[in-house]
Amino acid sequence: MDNEKMDGLSMDIHAAEQDKLRELFPQCFTEGQLDERKFLQMLGVFNPIDENDREKYEFRWKGKQEALALAGKRSAGTLRPCMEESVNFDTTQNLYIEGDNLEVLKILQTAYFRKVKMIYIDPPYNTGNDFVYADDFADPLARYREVTQQTTKSNPESMGRFHTNWLNMMYPRLRLASNLLRDDGVIFISIDDGEVHNLRKICDEIFGEENFVGDFIWKSRQIVDSRNKTGFSSDHESILVYAKRLTEIRLAGKPVDTSKYSNPDNDPRGPWMSNTMLGLATAEQRPNLHYPITNPKTGIEYPCNPDTGWRFSKETMAQKNAEERILFPKNPNGRPREKKFLNELENRMTGTSSVLPESVGYTLHGTKEVTNIFNDKYFDFPKPVELIKFLINQGTNNEDGGIILDFFSGSATTAHAVTQLNAEDGGNRCFICVQLPEGTDEKSVAFKAGYKNICEIGKERIRRAGAKIYEEGIEKWTEQYHGQQELTETVTEDGMIESGAVFSSTLTKNVYGKGDKSLDTGFKVFKLDSSNLKMWDDTSIIGENSLLELEQRIYGMLDIIKPDRTNEDVVYEVMLKLGQQLTQPIMPITLSSGRTVYGVGMGDGSTEVKFIVCLAYGITPEDADEMAEYAPGRIVFADSCFDNSEQKSNVRLTLKDKGISIKAL
Repeated sequence: MDNEKMDGLSMDIHAAEQDKLRELFPQCFTEGQLDERKFLQMLGVFNPIDENDREKYEFRWKGKQEALALAGKRSAGTLRPCMEESVNFDTTQNLYIEGDNLEVLKILQTAYFRKVKMIYIDPPYNTGNDFVYADDFADPLARYREVTQQTTKSNPESMGRFHTNWLNMMYPRLRLASNLLRDDGVIFISIDDGEVHNLRKICDEIFGEENFVGDFIWKSRQIVDSRNKTGFSSDHESILVYAKRLTEIRLAGKPVDTSKYSNPDNDPRGPWMSNTMLGLATAEQRPNLHYPITNPKTGIEYPCNPDTGWRFSKETMAQKNAEERILFPKNPNGRPREKKFLNELENRMTGTSSVLPESVGYTLHGTKEVTNIFNDKYFDFPKPVELIKFLINQGTNNEDGGIILDFFSGSATTAHAVTQLNAEDGGNRCFICVQLPEGTDEKSVAFKAGYKNICEIGKERIRRAGAKIYEEGIEKWTEQYHGQQELTETVTEDGMIESGAVFSSTLTKNVYGKGDKSLDTGFKVFKLDSSNLKMWDDTSIIGENSLLELEQRIYGMLDIIKPDRTNEDVVYEVMLKLGQQLTQPIMPITLSSGRTVYGVGMGDGSTEVKFIVCLAYGITPEDADEMAEYAPGRIVFADSCFDNSEQKSNVRLTLKDKGISIKAL
């Protein structure tokens, strides 16, 4: 067995960043440490570093360095699968993760580094009420357990750390989230007036102010609020937009209205529309844009408007005239216009207005949507589905799809919106929703209905929304293809999935235009927990029973896997540590000896896998030979797989001869 063992910790962010610097600037490292002066000199900065020089623009608050360190602190947690709460666990590409998003974002780093196309979050606004995201710098998992036991902390303005606490909560999460975005990725963040100024500053620092795309204004309130003593009704919220790399993205906008283009004169250049040539400058402002235009066929001269002039210079206008691009009016008092050809449009999509249209809905629409799903009010102030669909349309496209991450999932509007939009445009986007299992109020309607925390509401919403979308598809198909026996038989042959979580290929093709791709309305549920691997207890041992306790510790580590964990728990932890996404297929493989191992990345009918996880006892070289037939890149073994060191050595040599690397748990 090689010496590389899994340590049960998440990706080391700081080490990864240093490795990048070391690869680019090896000359800036001395004895393994970064020499700041050499690094700055490489960048052309030769002024000495003066720690006392603070007369420069920077955004600082108490706890900022601790928050940054918290983002880099490795997590000892993992994600355990929960099949019984999932829908179509074996086939879906969607994830619902129950846990503290700070720890979850750390755990996702290796497998989802630069894999996410779009992030949307609606973080808790700083109202000063219960503040469940008050992180514990020393032990984040202990803090998570505190939250799951329904303990919360308040963040009143009287604490003197009102803004500080909120910033310390947001900063490490956004820092980790930025690592997950693809180069063409984009993040949308909903926020109100209370912290929008601070959010803009930390996003400028994390994503780079050069990657600021814009600030959408969403009219969230339909009816003016007259309760405010000042008489001011805050009717909008902001949605900040940042790109991973501004040069790599363009918001979708909306299609140009081409119905205005036609070709009544059979112009060989194709369809065109009449477009104004009036400018905006007076003769005093732009004298070169004020001149008459002569119709070469009639000799009639058309003066410009003295208040506006023309849009083009005299030379450009002469060129357009020579190319017969100018439309001269029959009325001498009319204004010449130009032919604007459809095939010369640089972009068939218009820009996206910073003010969102009313069609995206208001907060009350989001409330009605959740109420209609549950037949009661279970969630306060959810975002409307149409709003999130609009943002997803701007940040993704239906052809390429991509992963959409929401790590403040709430009522799971993002999951609902992704599924609904895929059904409407034939896209294959998938979602990852992360939500803290924050307890519902014992006096609330949701609690009395059996929903003890927000995650239970979110998961049930996804189930019900998926079923509804499926039923709507059936109704649409029935209406469109009723009576066509051949299609009906094909649908029957394909077979409708029992829960309605996945459409048959024929239904999907004919109703949603997705070809052979099925509409995925399922989701895998994972829950945050401590690592499945035991950690060595290095606390001091004193007293007369110290030797006995030491022996017990050593004996307890002979099998590194915790006794209350399943094989599937361990396989998924290995997948995350080896950088494999949680939606990779897992196939139990029964060897001739009767022992079972797990192939990861096995496709339909494939005889090859990406790697194998072996947790069975008594593994022999013959077992290793059989595993090698699946051509894994590597095989991960637990130490308990081998009866003795000789057996371990024989298996190691067998696989080495076949070019298969091995890793130890």
